[in-house]
Amino acid sequence: MTNRARLFSLLALLIALAATPSPTHAQTLPAPAPTPAPTPPTAFANLDLPAWMRLGVEYRGRLEGNSGAGFSPDREDMYWLNRFRVTGRFTVRPWLSAAIQAQDARVEGRNGAVAGAPFRDQFDLRVASVDLGSVDRGRFAMRLGRQELAFGDQRLVGHGGWLNTARSFDAVRGVYRYKKLRVDGFASSVVVTQIDHFNKSDNANLFYGVDAPMPILPMAGVIEPYQFVRSTEAQRTEGGLTGNLLSSTTGVRIAGKLSASSDYNGEAAIQRGSVGSDDISAWAGHVVVGRTIPAGRRSYRAFGEYNYASGDATPADGTRGTFDQLYPTAHDKYGLADQVGWKNIHHARTGLEFRPDRRLTLSTGYHSFWLASATDGLYNAAGVVLARIPTGAPSKHVGQEVDVQFVYAPSPRVQVTGGYAHMFTGAFLKAATPGESYSAPYIMVTTMLLGMER
Repeated sequence: MTNRARLFSLLALLIALAATPSPTHAQTLPAPAPTPAPTPPTAFANLDLPAWMRLGVEYRGRLEGNSGAGFSPDREDMYWLNRFRVTGRFTVRPWLSAAIQAQDARVEGRNGAVAGAPFRDQFDLRVASVDLGSVDRGRFAMRLGRQELAFGDQRLVGHGGWLNTARSFDAVRGVYRYKKLRVDGFASSVVVTQIDHFNKSDNANLFYGVDAPMPILPMAGVIEPYQFVRSTEAQRTEGGLTGNLLSSTTGVRIAGKLSASSDYNGEAAIQRGSVGSDDISAWAGHVVVGRTIPAGRRSYRAFGEYNYASGDATPADGTRGTFDQLYPTAHDKYGLADQVGWKNIHHARTGLEFRPDRRLTLSTGYHSFWLASATDGLYNAAGVVLARIPTGAPSKHVGQEVDVQFVYAPSPRVQVTGGYAHMFTGAFLKAATPGESYSAPYIMVTTMLLGMER
C-alpha cells in the first residue's frame, strides 16, 4: 500500500473515531419511570470496584509523517502510532497509596526497521510506585519506584508524553512543603526502552536533582530555582578518548502575570562539570511574553519568544560548550517540526492563539533559527545532531518554520488534535545537507475508554 493510500485509509479511521459519540453522551435503556441522569458507562466499572481501587484505560492514535527527512529530496514517510495505557491506583490508607501503569506502544506502516524508542515498546511496565503521604498535597511525602518526573515547563526534565513510548524513571523522590515553600528532591535513573525485553534503568546513567517552586512574586508569580546533576559512564571526550561525564545544571525559572491580560515565562541555566579530562562550560535561556484579549466567549493570545543555548565554539580545546538539554519534554518547544532542540541555537518565535469557544483552540506560529556557534551542529528535539560543518559554517542561519495547529475537545474524555509544520532551509542547511525543505503533518485522537472517577 502506498503512503497516499495508507494516509486516506487511516485518516478515515480517525474521522470515524472523532465522530463517535463521547461516552458522556451515551444513553441507558429506557426506564418505566423517571430516573436520575445516567452515569457515563465508562464509570460503571469503577463504581463496582472497592472504594480504594481506581482503574483507567486510555487509547491514543496518531497518524504522522514527514517529507524531506534529513533535508533530502525523495524521502517521505507516513505511519500510524498506537498507544494503550492501563492505569491502576490503590489507596490503602490516607498516608499509603500505590500506582501502576502498563503501556503498549506500536507503530504500523513506517518505512525501514523500527529499533524501538520512540516508536515501539510492546506491553511493558511504565509506572510502579508507592507513595508515603501525599506528593500533591502533603507537608512531607515520598514516592518510591518507577514514576514520571516533570518540573517547570519541562524544558529540562519531563515525561516526553508526545513520544509513543514516553519516558519514566526508577527513582526515590521526596517532597517537603512549608507555607509557600515546596522542595522536591530526587535520585533516579532513566528507564531504557528494550524491545522484547522488560524495560529497566541503566545504573551507569544516574540523575539527581532539587527543585523548589515558590509563589512569592507579584500577581501570584512563581520563582523556581533548581539544581540537577547528571552522571554518565563511557562518554567520548573531544580528543576521542572515553571518560565519565559529571555535570551540574543550576538554574531558575520565573512565571506569572504582568497584568490581568499579560503573562510571562523565563528561564536561565548554566552547566559546569567534566567529561573525562574535558571541562563543561555551557548555558541556556528562554523568555516568552504574551497578551490575551478576551472577546465574549472567544479569546485571542499573541506572544513573542526567544530561546538560546550555547554551542561549542572550539571543538578541540578541551572545553565542551554545547548545552545539554537533559531529559526534556521537547515537542513543540522550538517548533512543531521538532527539528531543533535546546542546543547550540538562537530561536525567535512569534505566534497567535485563538479560542472560538472552550472546546476548540487554533494556533499558528513563525520561527527563525540561527546556530549559536558555526563550528557546532544543528540538534533536533531529541538532542541528536542533524547537520554539522566541522570547519565552520559559511552562515549561521538554519532556516525558518511555519506551524498551524488545532486542539478540539468534544467532551472531557475525547481530544482531537492536528497540525502541520513546514521548515524552509536557510544557508547553513543548504551548505551542510541537500537543502530540501522539511514538512511534518499529523492528526491525533486521545480518548479515555475507562475513567478514573468514582
